[in-house]
Amino acid sequence: MSALPRLGQLLYAVPMAIFGLMHLMMGEMMAGAVPIPGGVLWVYLTGVALLLAAGAIITGKQAANAALGLAVFLLLTALMVHLPALIGGDQAAMGQVLKDIALAGGALILFGAVRGPDSA
Repeated sequence: MSALPRLGQLLYAVPMAIFGLMHLMMGEMMAGAVPIPGGVLWVYLTGVALLLAAGAIITGKQAANAALGLAVFLLLTALMVHLPALIGGDQAAMGQVLKDIALAGGALILFGAVRGPDSA
């Protein structure tokens, strides 16, 4: 793999790992934003999932599955957490909606890149 795409993978994975750590360190504070029962448990589980996905992307092991899982997670987060906040009048949530949609798009591009053109 050439250096720039590999650098892109790392630049994508490192923030995901940091988001995962933030979920684990601030789970109680983030739990109120979870729209389903078991708030803090879901925050911790998604934190672990973010760390595992970042590790998979960095190592290249199961990177396509990790990227696809991230895309699904990020789209669901945009739709179920940040969009309702935006609709409810929290204008700051617009940045979160757009961030999650953009990151989901990046995850889908990464998915296609690591699977390769012949695996469609």
